[in-house]
Amino acid sequence: MKARDSGACDPPLADSYNEISSNTTHPIKLRQYQQNCELISECELPVVDLRGLRSCDRRERQACVEAIAEASTEWGFFQVLNHGISSELLSEIRREQIKLFKLPFEKKASSRLLNDSYRWGTPTAISPRHFNWSEAFHVPLSKISEEGRNCYGEFNSLRGVMEKVAGAMSELAGTLAGVLAENMGCSRKGFPESCNKSTCFLRLNHYPPCPLPGEVFGLMPHTDSDFLTILCQDQVGGLQLMKDTKWVAVKPNPDALIVNIGDLFQAWSNDVYRSVEHKVTTNAKMDRYSIAYFMCPSYESAIGSCRKPSAYREFTFGEYRKQVQEDVKIVGQKVGLPRFRL
Repeated sequence: MKARDSGACDPPLADSYNEISSNTTHPIKLRQYQQNCELISECELPVVDLRGLRSCDRRERQACVEAIAEASTEWGFFQVLNHGISSELLSEIRREQIKLFKLPFEKKASSRLLNDSYRWGTPTAISPRHFNWSEAFHVPLSKISEEGRNCYGEFNSLRGVMEKVAGAMSELAGTLAGVLAENMGCSRKGFPESCNKSTCFLRLNHYPPCPLPGEVFGLMPHTDSDFLTILCQDQVGGLQLMKDTKWVAVKPNPDALIVNIGDLFQAWSNDVYRSVEHKVTTNAKMDRYSIAYFMCPSYESAIGSCRKPSAYREFTFGEYRKQVQEDVKIVGQKVGLPRFRL
């Protein structure tokens, strides 16, 4: 990925970050914050070839199922090859995505593009370590097909590409969720059937070059509040995850998609599968782009453990999201599953 053109327009991230820093009584620099979390060398996540799931050989298929389950238990993250989504399609949406983010900030923020789904920085940040140096379009799948000048504007070709990517990632997420449920010996009733176009999201991410690398996150440490996330990232790198109390830098693999377990799957599996803290670091010179699919249920869906005794009280996804939002507002960051542990 080439360095950003000097004439390109970024969101006013520096202004927002400086305002937060100046209003913080005791600012916490990221270097201080990360002292207790040692970074180990770049590594490659477990890689699973999904051709095994389509094999007529029962033992080969079972080996693939076990590999997915083991990675979900030990890492909470894994990579998939032969996932069924063509490289041409992923390249096409990446080109459209780059064109979209090159728009002037004012147009992205005020033109209601992609159903007014544009977000930048962190409006709820209460200190520098809560700030995200990034921008994104976070689009519900049900809104992708909507027409109208204010939805796509001159980016009308983006609609068809997003529809194809959303459909392909939905199918892949459903397959992987079914495999993980199968491995638990549990029924899929209520999950993942409750995850559909009306509840899931596609997110286009952009991390502009940052003049303060080491002082601010591209995306602050967090876990995902869904069942599964599928990520297509570029080759710039920057994704890190927590492994055995240490941050692991994920080595980009051009042929693979990254899959990670979300909070709801950890609760549903009674802590068998792990929703792992992860973050994105900033880069001083390079733009970073990624596309993420979030497999979410309806807000009314009850989340209960598939095995008893349960480590968590039963809750709805809506209740979970409300608690997350309250915690972010009060303490500046998500607390998540510990709020619901028995």
